[in-house]
Order: sequence, then C-alpha cells, then structure tokens
Amino acid sequence: MQEAHDALEKRTDVLDKHLMKAVVLGAGGMGRYAARTAAAQDFIEELVVGDLDGGAAGALAGRLGNKARGAAVDVLNEKSLLDLLAGADAVLNTVGPFFRLGPPVLRAAVRAGVHYLDINDDWESTEAMLALDEEARAAGITAVIGVGASPGMSNMLACLAMRELDEVDEVIAGFDLDAAMPEQRGDKPAAATVHGLHQLSGRIRVFENGAFAQAKPQRRVDFDYPGLGPRTGWTMGHPEAVTFPRAFPQLRSARVVMTMAPSNRIAVRVLTGLIDAGLVPLERAARWVERLEGVGKPVKTPADYIAEILDEAASRLPPVFAVAKGRRQGRPATIAGTVRSAPPLGMGGATGVPLAVGLGIVRPELGTKCGVFAPEAILDPVAFFDALAPLCEPVCQSSDDLVVLTRSWDATNLATALSRAKELSAH
Repeated sequence: MQEAHDALEKRTDVLDKHLMKAVVLGAGGMGRYAARTAAAQDFIEELVVGDLDGGAAGALAGRLGNKARGAAVDVLNEKSLLDLLAGADAVLNTVGPFFRLGPPVLRAAVRAGVHYLDINDDWESTEAMLALDEEARAAGITAVIGVGASPGMSNMLACLAMRELDEVDEVIAGFDLDAAMPEQRGDKPAAATVHGLHQLSGRIRVFENGAFAQAKPQRRVDFDYPGLGPRTGWTMGHPEAVTFPRAFPQLRSARVVMTMAPSNRIAVRVLTGLIDAGLVPLERAARWVERLEGVGKPVKTPADYIAEILDEAASRLPPVFAVAKGRRQGRPATIAGTVRSAPPLGMGGATGVPLAVGLGIVRPELGTKCGVFAPEAILDPVAFFDALAPLCEPVCQSSDDLVVLTRSWDATNLATALSRAKELSAH
C-alpha cells in the first residue's frame, strides 16, 4: 500500500527519472479522456492510441500533440494487439464490454510484460481477471482493474468511509445510472449501454450473510444515507460486490445499487424482462435504450447534481457514492462518502480521467508490487483523490476539498457540505 501512496502523492516533476511509453486502447467516449489526461503527464514520453477504427485513433492522437500517434488494432487478434504493445510500459484499456473483452486483453498484456489498467465494470470479467494474479506476478506486471468512476472512485470512497469505523458489517457502492449514459453514439450500441443491460438482467454475483451467491438484479435496497436520510436503490451486477469482501474479510454484506428516474426504471424492467425471456437480444435492447434516451442530450455537470440534491423534494442521491455500516466506539454507526466535484464532461471524463491518474502507481522506478488488483487492494484513497482533485471541475486542491463524508454520529447535512462547491467554483 505504501508504494501506491508514494506513487500518487509525489509530484510528477520529482518522479521524472523514467519516461514511459503508454498505450490507450479505445478512441471513444472513455478512451479520449484517458488519452488526453495521460498525454498531459510529464512522465509520458510516447502515447499510442489504438482502436479498431484506425482513422478515429489517428484523429484523437492528432489532437494530443507530437508525443501521440494512432494505430488500428483488433483487441481480439492477439498478434495485432501484441505488436501494438511491444516496447510499451503500460496499457490503459477502455474497450468494452469487459465481460467479453477484459480477460483477453489482460492476458495479452501479461504475455507482453506490460503493466495494465482498465475501467472494467463487469463482475464476471473481474473474477476471471483476478484469477490471472499468479501469471501477472510471474510476468512482473501490475494490473489494476476497475479504475474509473464506479468501480474506481466508489471503491476509494468506501475505503475512506470504512476507515472511520471500528467494525464494518456492510458496504454499499452506488451510482446514478441515468448519469452513466454514453455521450457519443455510433452505428452500434455503446459498450456502456450493453454492459448496463447485461448487469441488470440474468443473474448477478452478490455477497450477503457472509457468502457469495447468485441472485436476480434490480432488487430494492432501502438504506440510510447520513445527511440525507432514508433512500432507495436497486441492485446491479458490478465488480465492487466481488472485490470488497476479498479486501475486507470482516464484511457480511457488499452490494452495488443504482438509481434512476422512475420512468426509466420501468422501461429498463420491461427490456430486461424481454432479454431474460429470450425475446430480445442484448444488443437490440441496448439500441432501443439509446433511441429512447435520445442523442445530444446535455451532459449534467457536478453543479447540476448538487442543485438537485439541494432540492429536498427531488430526494436525489449523489451520482457516485459509498455507504459503510458497522460500529464506532461500541455503537451502531453509518458513514457515507461522495465527491463535490468531478472530471468534466459527463461519464466519459468521470471514468477516463481516473484511469489515467492510475498510471502513477506503475512508474517503473517505484517498484510497485506485481499481480492483479482491485483499486482498494493497491491504491491509497487519499493519494488517489489528491491526484484527481486538480483535474475536476470545479477544481479542488486536495482530497479534503474533493471528498464529502457525512456521519450518523454528527449533524452534518449533505446539502450544506456540498454547497461548498459553489464557493470553489467562484474561486
């Protein structure tokens, strides 16, 4: 853990002993933000953007300056992918859906001896990729899976919340699924849309009563959010429910919940019912969702969400959060965490920027431990948010400015705490 903390805490002008070559896979809604953030790092000497659409990769690279170049690559063609990874220090993978594409890309990175980070958001691929830990250690590489918004920021928020409890029984990670709609649409449904419907249909992995089990998604979960009061979410398949119990064996329950507008929730229930009945293929349902959602819909800013949370009648939860429940000083206690700001421009920025921030832990001179890790198993949350804070809008100075923790044992109101964002934006 200390190596990861040092990697993110120190400034890049101190850690410039080794210039890196990095590869970003994917030139779309997530990859463009990861590539832009990575290219701005002083320790990145060369950046290669790889995409199935070589033209899109070249166009993105052309906007990133002389250190970047684009290349066409099919991530399911191992030779093509290995050729692209040759000589690289690290690869950032944004190509999904990860339940199909995550494991083969990580296996190629292991074979190439290249450090690996991604935004994997599927529980199936999480389990499959964690199973490659021994191979990654033997190859001397560090792989961090799920470094985005959720998973990613949600994991780090959960870590900060759990630190303040003496005993932790339950943790909930959550996000606003309406906020997770892709900003860009193409001829095929976006991987994020396919992922969402996949994890809201069929069966998902859950951790309840101290054991893993399979269950139907979209089950109602009522919980208390300190500073907001009683709230409701619906279960969804996601990596946090798989990885939290491995990092925190004292847990009795680990769940991921989503929130969304009631009308959208009804539509999703109908579509996932058709998927489960075998009447509609997953990709077709994903296309319907994107048509219903519309193209060119304005992207909400952190200030938009804060305004909705300040409106008590809206009963809104933050767009990404974590809630931990247990005991403090022998008494029942609950603590919740969210962020008052985020990387700009919707889900793409909130997912791609944290991924690039993760490059700080695989600097070769740091000697970071090798293997396959979820964020909470290798990243220090304070250092992570310290590095992310200046990349948010409004800009924050540190983890203390960015993260908002509310506790059941004090009278802090979340709306009051979040209102500080207006002060930050004014400066």
